[in-house]
Amino acid sequence: MSSREDILQSIRRNTQVRYEKPDLSELEKEAVVYPDKVKQFCDIMKLTGGRAVVVESGDDVNEIIRRQYPEARRIASNLMSIVCLGKEQKLACAAFHPDDVANPGDLDGTDLAIVAGRVGVCENGAVWVQQDVEQRAVYFISEALVLVLDRRNLVNNMHEAYKRIDTGEYGYGVFISGPSKTADIEQALVMGAHGARDVTVLLV
Repeated sequence: MSSREDILQSIRRNTQVRYEKPDLSELEKEAVVYPDKVKQFCDIMKLTGGRAVVVESGDDVNEIIRRQYPEARRIASNLMSIVCLGKEQKLACAAFHPDDVANPGDLDGTDLAIVAGRVGVCENGAVWVQQDVEQRAVYFISEALVLVLDRRNLVNNMHEAYKRIDTGEYGYGVFISGPSKTADIEQALVMGAHGARDVTVLLV
């Protein structure tokens, strides 16, 4: 049993009063919805400092990625192929699988990671990334991220997103909304402080 489970079980044993989860149905009725989710997601991604690229029929995803990151050399991905509009394309631009390394620190120096996104949220540009590799450091240590997202998995708001997320066999997932940024230090905006400096979402 992990230390996390030890802590959670201890909390459960020592909780004297339990409360039911609140009914959010009234809030959900008022939650924001968008007539064109693809357009909204693309617009909000710009505001987060990232970008969304809608992959059209006939587009080569490898060319799109190379065009966005022409100088990337050390490219990690666990995706062998990408299905776009019903057609499968081999992902040829990745150089290695992130689990090929023995330690998370060995991923330092990764120029680009190409990983799957599970759910995209139109109100804030967040993409749910479910851990599907052993070395989850790849989501944060890479200089840039490409998140591959099926456009049919765009939802309007976080209420809808929380009903669809899962943590999979590794028990971990994270919402990523654009590149990492902070202005905590001297109120100066720093990109890439806690994660990727640049994020592109491919809507396939």
